[in-house]
Amino acid sequence: MFEKRSRKLERIDTGDYTAEEYERFLREIRLVNRLAGDAFALKRTLLREVKKNNLQRFSVLDVGAGSGELLRVIADFARAGNVKCDLFGIELNARSAESMLEESANYAEIKAVRADAFRLPFADKAFDYAICSLFTHHFTDENVVLILREMSRVARRKIFVIDLHRHRMAYIFYKIFCAGFRISPLVREDGCLSILRSFKPRELKSLAELSGLKNISVKRYFPFRLVLSGEN
Repeated sequence: MFEKRSRKLERIDTGDYTAEEYERFLREIRLVNRLAGDAFALKRTLLREVKKNNLQRFSVLDVGAGSGELLRVIADFARAGNVKCDLFGIELNARSAESMLEESANYAEIKAVRADAFRLPFADKAFDYAICSLFTHHFTDENVVLILREMSRVARRKIFVIDLHRHRMAYIFYKIFCAGFRISPLVREDGCLSILRSFKPRELKSLAELSGLKNISVKRYFPFRLVLSGEN
């Protein structure tokens, strides 16, 4: 069950949900991601990199940004350090792009763009960094390689990919979490399948190598997150 990536598609990817279910999905997924360590992984990787390089201005493209939660984490970090930043979130789903703008109304530095991750509408090296979080597991291995190449194309410095670690205990803990917080069937079922569609560290590193990335690193972060970093 955990040896190989599942090929079964999540409902969120097939469009098999109502408008009401999707609105609840947007609310609940923010809770899940906030408690599951995405912001922690971001702070230990991208934000640590910005601080180490003492950047006084930087730009980030978040591919598959959802409602823009991680972009707001980046913006708060920059504001706290009196650093300028230009943040763009890419979303193909129209409602997610709208939600990103709604949730980021107090963040002028955040902009939402509807676009395809396979054809990013930006010039080569348009951003300092390109990131994505809980995005790549939605795609086949072949398409993950294509996405990594596009992210690398538009990033001057480095890319960071945060995703799930396919692990039996991650699956068990997620089921317990969903029961405790009365998570809706869409988020509960898709979340379990997300874990089964996600990666082992060696798999993610192999995909990065196929994409042509250099100086590749894949690290595990609490509780069950993998972070891939790489350069052109």
